[in-house]
Amino acid sequence: MRKLALAALGLALPASALAEVPQCSIPPQVSAPALPAPDGPRRVLPVAGYTLALSWSPEYCRTRARDPRAAFQCGGKLGHFGFILHGLWPESSPGNWPQWCPATPLSAETVRRNLCMTPSPDLIAHEWAKHGACMTATPDSYFRSSADLLRSVRFPDMVRLSHRPGLTAGDLRTAFRAIPASAIRVKANPRGWLDEVHICYGKDFKPAVCTERGADDSMPIKIWRGR
Repeated sequence: MRKLALAALGLALPASALAEVPQCSIPPQVSAPALPAPDGPRRVLPVAGYTLALSWSPEYCRTRARDPRAAFQCGGKLGHFGFILHGLWPESSPGNWPQWCPATPLSAETVRRNLCMTPSPDLIAHEWAKHGACMTATPDSYFRSSADLLRSVRFPDMVRLSHRPGLTAGDLRTAFRAIPASAIRVKANPRGWLDEVHICYGKDFKPAVCTERGADDSMPIKIWRGR
């Protein structure tokens, strides 16, 4: 049932809904990194909802254009990214989530196939090992679910928003069409620049109220456009 619900999300929207997904040139060959060591305890918990975490790539790449560790995302060879998928996170209860469940290794082809969605092999490995393995049995099914949810998001015109005088976090929330503002968490860095947008979902993959909203609606926010 979950697979059918996610597939329906992806098929119901036109190509214009993918405005922030870049034209991306996938390299012919990519190595699969080893799965990372856990950075916290293993927690096998029932899943009560999900968070789709989207990073605003221009802000991340602002100081990393020449960093070899960020070459896929920030070097320009794959493309120039807007929002990228940080991860799809299962949630259990406020402040508590499943993590670091037993995980099978990633194949190089799985990493390569998902680089236009998450342009970092290390981040792909981290998200599968820490979060995805608590949702699905295989990496491919986890990343298919992530891609289906990503395709369902109608991204706002971020260039236009970046020019809006007095832009607030509330303005950004309401600019995401077809998603209630209450289901959107806005994360800004200490300098007030947009860092991430998190979309909260219930167990049925429908938007749900975020228990923690990040930036208040009235908070001024700036959007770095990059190049």
